[in-house]
This record gives sequence, structure tokens and C-alpha cells, in this order.
Amino acid sequence: MTGLGAVFRPQLPPERLRSVVRLADESGLDQLWLWEDCFREGGISTAAAALAWTERVRIGVGLLPVPLRNVALTAMEAASLHRMFPGRPILAVGHGVQDWMGQVGARVESPVTLLREHLGALRALLAGERLTRDGRYVRLDDVALDWPPAAAVPVLAGATGPRSLRLAGEAADGTVLTSSTSPDGVRAARLLIDEGRTSAGRAADPHEVVVYLLAATGPDAAARLRTELAAEGLASVPDLGVAGDADAVAKAVQRLADAGADTVVLQSTGDEPDPEGFVRFAAEQVRPLLP
Repeated sequence: MTGLGAVFRPQLPPERLRSVVRLADESGLDQLWLWEDCFREGGISTAAAALAWTERVRIGVGLLPVPLRNVALTAMEAASLHRMFPGRPILAVGHGVQDWMGQVGARVESPVTLLREHLGALRALLAGERLTRDGRYVRLDDVALDWPPAAAVPVLAGATGPRSLRLAGEAADGTVLTSSTSPDGVRAARLLIDEGRTSAGRAADPHEVVVYLLAATGPDAAARLRTELAAEGLASVPDLGVAGDADAVAKAVQRLADAGADTVVLQSTGDEPDPEGFVRFAAEQVRPLLP
């Protein structure tokens, strides 16, 4: 079954999160995703609050920019969330937006090398291993978590380019694709991810693909979708986003699922007038239409 989620967009102030996440929990939505976009809400702090305010909905963070984070800190925070709320956090790491990384003095010469080193160390620490590493960016001296997760937890990677997609297959347990990914883009990404999995001898391991889908509903949905795509420079790219009723959105979700997405996360437009209503729409109108 295809998982369905929605995004709490960081254009919303943090104090709006409680009402949105509680509605997601009560309405039966599978997942609510948060973003650690500079310079808005922090990913771990908002995830911890969202998990504490709810009982069943899974909370994703897509994604934590690795240039901002020492891998030991990422591991400590991830382990704490997984021990307090077993099975419910979903954490993804990635390069981050390079211009933002430059603004805070964290831009690196080789983002792919950093992500590879971070993923390897993070997955090992969360598995309870004791590490000494002397990489280009990740350096650890006899480091182990006192409180690793009680069970194995997946680590996802955000990826767009071919090198990063192959790396996600090699070194991560899943991949997050942006809303600029069409169904054909999902198919192409799957091939690159699988190349990485095969090269690392991980072809038999599970690997979840999460795809964001820009979606709008309501009387002005088409106009809001066009405006958002134009603002992102994507107005001429075919098969991106969907505007319309629950049936139209469910069909767009299914097209991504047929292309290889395991989970589709509905991403409202930045000017969505009713975030709570959007979450209710996803859970109560779109979800029942999916097989």
C-alpha cells in the first residue's frame, strides 16, 4: 500500500504546528513531514514536539542538512527520538541548499563526500557500533552512543543528482525526492538508486522512496499551483504538481506510486490558506481513494 503524508511547510510559524499535527493524528493521516529550511524551524526540535503531541502519526524530517551537523549530534538526537517514540520518527539527511550553507560558513568543497561519510557514520552509530573515523569531513575518536535505538532504524537521504542518487542507494536506507520529480523522474531515480544498491551489495535490502507532490485544492487551486511552479522556475516542466479535487490528487499520487514511489507526501503551496484543512483533505478525502 502506498503511504500518504502531508508537509507542514516552514513558511508557517512554529506555533501553528500543534494544531496541524494533532489534526493529522486524529484524522488518520499516515505521516506528517517537517523541513529544516534555513532559517526557519529546527528539524529535531519541531519533530520532538510533534511526536509528543500525538499518539500514532509518523513524523518525518526531510531533511537535516549535514553541513550544519556534527554526525555525533545527529546520532544522539535521532537515537533519543527513536527510543522515546519507537517506530514513529523518520529522519532524512542531505546536502542542504548550498547557498544557505555558504551563508552560515558551512559550505564544503565536496558535498557528496561529506554525505557519504556522514551516512556511514550515522548508520553505524545508530546500530550501536563504536567508531573511530578519520575522513575528509567526519572525524570520530572512539565514539559510541550510550543509548542507541533499541531496534534498527532506517536513515533516509535526500537526493536529486545522479551521484547523490547512487550514493543514496549505496549508503542510505531510503531516498527522499523533491516535488520537482515527475513520474518519469521517479523511474529514472529508481534506476540510479538501484545501481548504487547493487554496487554496494545491498540489492536485497529494503529501500523506501519518498516523493513530495505539490498539490492544491479549492476554487483557486490551479492559479496557486501555477504561481508556485513559476516561482520555482518549473512552469515549463511537464507532469509536476496537481490541482483539483480528491480524485485528481489521488490519481496523481497513484502515478507516482506506479513509477516507484513507496510514499507520496502532499506538499501544499506556500500560500495555502487553510493548512489544517489541507491535512484533513489529504487524510479524509484522498487517502480513501488510494488502493
